[in-house]
Amino acid sequence: MSTPKIALVTGGSRGIGKNIALSLAEKGIGVLLTYHSNHTEAAATVSEIEALGQQAVALQLDTTNAHSFDAFFTEVKAALHTTFGADRFNFLINNAGTSLTAPIAETTEAQFDEMLNIHLKGVYFLTQKALPMLQDGGRIINISSATSRQSFAGASAYAIMKGAIDVFTRYLALELGSRGITANVVAPGAVFGGGAMQDTPEIREYVAGITALGRVALPEDIGGVVAFLCTPEAGWLNGQRLELTGGVGL
Repeated sequence: MSTPKIALVTGGSRGIGKNIALSLAEKGIGVLLTYHSNHTEAAATVSEIEALGQQAVALQLDTTNAHSFDAFFTEVKAALHTTFGADRFNFLINNAGTSLTAPIAETTEAQFDEMLNIHLKGVYFLTQKALPMLQDGGRIINISSATSRQSFAGASAYAIMKGAIDVFTRYLALELGSRGITANVVAPGAVFGGGAMQDTPEIREYVAGITALGRVALPEDIGGVVAFLCTPEAGWLNGQRLELTGGVGL
């Protein structure tokens, strides 16, 4: 009997992160998910995962505060032992984040620093702290954005950080190859439903109009791809960027 696999999903209580967590559970993977402040929402996601027959735990985490990561991984260690009977996890999905829409001329230093801390510094050092607990042969999937390849007015600070994550992922793939750990990027376009991005009928109409498939994306369009990257079939995919836009800008 094979040992059950376990994933750590940051920002896993809603939106894309929730769908990733549920998609992983559907593949028989246990889930440690983090949430920023809404414990009720996180607990509901845990219940949904358990209804799929998998074990799950929700832990609070502020990914902007790198000084909290040691204490967080102490909690992870305890949760692994208590809930899963394990001392390692197999998959790290760096998903937590928020968006910012502001022209370069109006972006404040505080806004820039928030994007830096959430999308780059937080991901970099959370991954660093996770490495001793990540099983050899595991996977790292970083959630980037189509904005790191295509330019959209008002997205500069956010996109800069996501572009850095694309580069960071290639270095993870290189440096962790000796442990059999792969690292890849999933880069969604605009995704509507439970996320932090602006959501209006006008924005949805615009996005659908520039998308080859003629509609906007939902979290369900993303989670299954991330879950696939955690399967044996994706084991030779490494250091790559998968853009999930439904064909924007073709």
